[in-house]
Amino acid sequence: MNETAKYTAKKELEKAKRSRFVKQVAFGTVFIALVAAGWFYSLIGYFIPLCMVAGVGLASIRGRTWCNWMCPRGSFADTYMKAISPKRNIPPALRRVPVRLGVIVFLMAMLTFQIVRLTPDAYAIGRFFIVLLTVTTIIGIFLAIFIHQRAWCSICPIGSLSSWVGANRRQLQMDRDSCISCGLCAKNCPMQLKPNALKEQPAMEFKGDCLKCGLCVKGCPKQALKF
Repeated sequence: MNETAKYTAKKELEKAKRSRFVKQVAFGTVFIALVAAGWFYSLIGYFIPLCMVAGVGLASIRGRTWCNWMCPRGSFADTYMKAISPKRNIPPALRRVPVRLGVIVFLMAMLTFQIVRLTPDAYAIGRFFIVLLTVTTIIGIFLAIFIHQRAWCSICPIGSLSSWVGANRRQLQMDRDSCISCGLCAKNCPMQLKPNALKEQPAMEFKGDCLKCGLCVKGCPKQALKF
């Protein structure tokens, strides 16, 4: 491997990571503030449906980009939870359609029932949004502590819908002749995807879960990857 190319890729990767980290710290801190403030002023809870619309809407154009650093909870996970996570492999079962669909159906059914029950009390509905966000965040924290900081993102309803809607948007492509199978792309992926599999396969498994963060692209010493 050319040492100059390796050094350049390393510097580009470090720069991309710093930029992403700064954004995630900001959005992760905002997330903590919103959850805390929501318990005192329940209308703040309405930022949740706004995130749902923004996440899925953006996915229809640019893939699961929202979940990279714009998602406040995703940023919270990658900054605050990463330090205490064992970073184990996320069980493939969590990414399978039946599990994801089950979580979506359960949460959406609960959400619909509560909105109908609480209408027209806007404050009560907002309070329910905060309760739901708090409970699912606690689940996400437990998953981060025992598995991986992004484990919740595998079953998050917004993430799952974005994954399906944006699966064919801005797909990652590989120049197979340039790839040297060093595995750095897989190592740098925050969602534990394996871009290096593209050397032998036409598509990456769970390709919809790609956050388009570009860390695999920046860190490739042979510039074999691009969107």
